Amino acid sequence: MIIKKRWPFIGLLAVFIFVGVYAFVDPHKSAGDDAFLDVGREACTVIMVAKSASVDGSTMTTHTCDCGTCDWTWGHIPAADHKPGDTRKIYHINQYKTWPPKEGLKWQIYKKDFAGLEIPEVPHTYAYHHGMFGYMNENQVAISESTIGTVRKLVNNTPSAKIDLTMLSLLGMERSKTAREGIKIMGTLAEKYGYGFNDDGEMFAVSDPNEVWVFEIMPVGPLWTPESGKPGAVWCAERIPDDQVSVCPNESRIGEIDLNNSDYFLASPNVISCAVDNKLYDPAGGKPFNWKRAYSPAEGSAASSGGRRARLWRYFDAVAPSLKLNANTANMDLPFSVKPDKKISLQDVMNLTRDKCYGTQFDPVKGIRGGPFANPNIYGATRTIGTNRAEYTSLVQCRSGLPDPIGGIVWLAFGAQDTACYIPLYAGMTEMPKSFTVGDHFEFNRGSARWAFDYVDFHAQVVYSEAIEDVKKALVEYEAGAIAKIPEIDKQAQDLYARNKAKGLEFLTKYGLDNANKVVNAWWELGDKLLVKYNHFGFYDAQKRARERGKPAYSDLWRKAVRMIDVLTEQEPQR
Repeated sequence: MIIKKRWPFIGLLAVFIFVGVYAFVDPHKSAGDDAFLDVGREACTVIMVAKSASVDGSTMTTHTCDCGTCDWTWGHIPAADHKPGDTRKIYHINQYKTWPPKEGLKWQIYKKDFAGLEIPEVPHTYAYHHGMFGYMNENQVAISESTIGTVRKLVNNTPSAKIDLTMLSLLGMERSKTAREGIKIMGTLAEKYGYGFNDDGEMFAVSDPNEVWVFEIMPVGPLWTPESGKPGAVWCAERIPDDQVSVCPNESRIGEIDLNNSDYFLASPNVISCAVDNKLYDPAGGKPFNWKRAYSPAEGSAASSGGRRARLWRYFDAVAPSLKLNANTANMDLPFSVKPDKKISLQDVMNLTRDKCYGTQFDPVKGIRGGPFANPNIYGATRTIGTNRAEYTSLVQCRSGLPDPIGGIVWLAFGAQDTACYIPLYAGMTEMPKSFTVGDHFEFNRGSARWAFDYVDFHAQVVYSEAIEDVKKALVEYEAGAIAKIPEIDKQAQDLYARNKAKGLEFLTKYGLDNANKVVNAWWELGDKLLVKYNHFGFYDAQKRARERGKPAYSDLWRKAVRMIDVLTEQEPQR
């Protein structure tokens, strides 16, 4: 009789476990409107905070580079002067392709893929930091990226498209003094020389100390040629109001546009005609032109997609809960930007990049989803902002009232956000830490910073609920500690820079390199400690030289679920 009473619960539990395992095995399947999502189309989240929405008046945008196998190395390109008649070679740079380290670094090898185009060089190119894309130049022009896709007929992977996305970002870094100027430069180059080849629909958050823009660009189809006289790209940009925030979770964010309002909208001359020509918009239909519905429609909501499209709703709900946005609202009907309930700090943004939808209907540790140690990385049905496949997450912070080399900071965190530490890299630094410039997914390398953070992450997964607390303690020291120290570094750098610019940059570089090396070494040590402390699912106290009994403790719900499964399997017919 007891067993019979348990059967309804056991049946539901079996279904629950089957669905959970299915989602984990094939996390790109969706139960909602998007039956299948290419990982390349849902890998990169961009959080955007305009200046009056932030605590300190800075603009901030983030890029979670999370394809799972991409190159994670970073570099610095110095400023340069050029002679009249000099040209700039254009290369095809694939976002996703990597090579074995023995063949060389990606940022050496890519020059073998010449696009067959040289364009006129400008008299002076600016210094900048880059990873997969250009992220910040010496003028505090910053970029963050998210792939959004486009309709198939516009994709142009032919040789006529000379400029792909990474190359476009490098050109923007080299040539722009403001975000608005960077958008116009990148848009004009893409129109003239053709955009696509390795990429299709893409979004850049382009920012400076005063403005944050959403810049979206598409190819114009495989039949385009320069001889056509038509633009080789179609693009549009919308500025985020100064007191608001936005997010791009691999979905087009620009809706209806007002080209008469140049303070908030910029676009290529073919922004509407391209849609009309390709039967993506009918002016006779009586509806206003809507960029995303024409060029990159993405149906579904957080709820209808089973959490696969939860990031847009989740971010807005996290920063502006007073709006009470519904998870059933179609993502395309959610606002372009919102005013947060309270101003957002730098640490808030870092924490938002780690968000796992805890406490919502998409909570990855709800019930037994997280296993015995509440691990949010086990249950793969929800696409959260924080993801364990991140190569790195960049947070570009642009600050007014300071010389640009001091005002701009790239905060860089390698690997999964919850076990990584944001490290400050000033715009004025003249080199990258050596450990940031090397490394590969398929070869362990103790000389690579990324492997230090993966080392911690790997050991944290075993007993996640316990180990993540050890990581949080380290973050208080090395991440929050760095944030607290920035005003002091700013002041020292300003004093030096005012007297001698070269000395000021030298100071910033030394601080950045020393701090980065300190953090990387600390993470190697933390990984060693986690390995010892939680060895064999135990709890080893190094100071007491003892293994503490009863730790780590399995959750009561997990134990109960195991007992229920035992009852279920005991009732199966013996063969």
